[in-house]
Amino acid sequence: MKTLILVRHGKSSWDYSVGDKDRPLLQRGINDAHLVSQNFNELSIPIDATFSSPANRALHTSMIFIRQLYFPLDKFRVVNELYDFSGEYVLQFVKELDTDLNTVLIFGHNHAFTHIANSLGNTYIDNVPTSGLVQLEFDTKDWTSITKGVTKKTIFPKQLRG
Repeated sequence: MKTLILVRHGKSSWDYSVGDKDRPLLQRGINDAHLVSQNFNELSIPIDATFSSPANRALHTSMIFIRQLYFPLDKFRVVNELYDFSGEYVLQFVKELDTDLNTVLIFGHNHAFTHIANSLGNTYIDNVPTSGLVQLEFDTKDWTSITKGVTKKTIFPKQLRG
């Protein structure tokens, strides 16, 4: 069994004249990442490794989750291929994951994450929102052979703000 957990970065700001990779999170993005990470932490899912896009907004979101989950930093890596908006490089990265890893948590971007959630999961998601989490499970022993899996859980900030 392989489990892929996708988390789209928190809501980011367009108020600064910085390149796309350097855009920071808005306060709402920080708050939503805390909400979702706290809710996810209650599930007590053991995670083998965590990966993030190098974009500031994805990194900041990943750090909020890592602190909330008490996840060891030595099992965290920044991966350039995750700075992807189509999903092509993200999917390639996932299919090349080490077989020893059973559950991975990945931080990145749309439209890549919505595309992957819909092409690999069994529940249609119109749009993975900022700070949104999608958990996919695959009945396989090897990442290279993942195809259609099961959408086990979604946690979206809007559901938690009530």
